[in-house]
Amino acid sequence: MECALCKVGTTEKGTVTVTLERNGSIVLIKNVPAEVCTNCGHYYLSEDTTRAIMQTGNDAIEKGAELEVVKLKVA
Repeated sequence: MECALCKVGTTEKGTVTVTLERNGSIVLIKNVPAEVCTNCGHYYLSEDTTRAIMQTGNDAIEKGAELEVVKLKVA
């Protein structure tokens, strides 16, 4: 698909690292499947992937993490 941000590149399947930050906690989630723009690097996530990321971030914050680095586990 054409990148909605730069309007020049197209997207390809790849992986990215997503950073979530809330109330002083930072969660880095690695190995996230995404459609990544070949020009600007902007990425697009599916609904299922977004749900998994949000659950992973919430779990880390609920257990009191200040900084956590995890690999995404997609069921």
